[in-house]
Amino acid sequence: MELKLELVTEGLKYPEGPVAMADGSIVLVEIAAKTVSRITPDGRRTVVADVGGGPNGAAIGPDGALYICNNGGAFEFFEQGGLLIPGPTPASHNGGLIQRLDLATGAFTTLYDSCEGRRLIGPNDIVFDKQGGMWFTDHGCSTPEGRKFGALYYARIDGSHIVRARDHIISPNGVGLSPDEKTVYAADTNLGRLWAFDIESPGVLGPAPGFAPGRVICNLPGYQLLDSLAVEAGGKVCVATIINGGITAFDADGSTEHYAVPDVIVTNICFGGADMQDAWITASGTGKLYKCRWPRPGLKLNYNG
Repeated sequence: MELKLELVTEGLKYPEGPVAMADGSIVLVEIAAKTVSRITPDGRRTVVADVGGGPNGAAIGPDGALYICNNGGAFEFFEQGGLLIPGPTPASHNGGLIQRLDLATGAFTTLYDSCEGRRLIGPNDIVFDKQGGMWFTDHGCSTPEGRKFGALYYARIDGSHIVRARDHIISPNGVGLSPDEKTVYAADTNLGRLWAFDIESPGVLGPAPGFAPGRVICNLPGYQLLDSLAVEAGGKVCVATIINGGITAFDADGSTEHYAVPDVIVTNICFGGADMQDAWITASGTGKLYKCRWPRPGLKLNYNG
């Protein structure tokens, strides 16, 4: 199926983390600009806050604030062939953080920058469960000697609890919950793989299956990179796909379908609208935000602004 894409706005500095707000606007991050921005339906952009570092993923929490996975400036950006491309981690990078942003005032604070004495490396994407806790991925980062592996975390918004739920994952990126919240999904960028982790109780994973950190839903063929994601009401997991630019919808049985978007660096999708079939897609290489009608309704998130 071909998506009928409507260009909402362009000129964004590597947009990511779109959140469909109740008023029809989209709040998103611009990683290369280090800002959180609001895009109105007519395409006008206003900066909500300059949060520094590299704001990467965002979600509304139970208190109505925006929670941000900030990678701490884990990418050097360069232009090539008309695209803005994230490159290696600069030597100045010393870790990332989880931030809380008051959308009304633009005031922000750091909620977490470490777990059990270890610095967060590059927090990437975030989703809230019904209990008001956050699952988030740490993408890790590159070094001249190789990768620092990432992890899957769970934390509370009052700053009292953060746990590394699953460690030593190569490059976890997008994260989402199944409709029944018995599974947390994480997309591994470098492997082109969608992982599923069984949830034993809120914020607690069940035992890992054998030597693997989780269950493999699917490995994409060839060289395709996975980025952030959103879940459909029916349970399909829609993951932004790089190189093969677009959105790949994964079913629980491992089957997939691909929806093309005219950018090789497509990074995220979110759902909204009265019937949850409006979708917004960030085309980050070209700095554009698209809107379209999705063939199926998206899963309504637990919290919205």
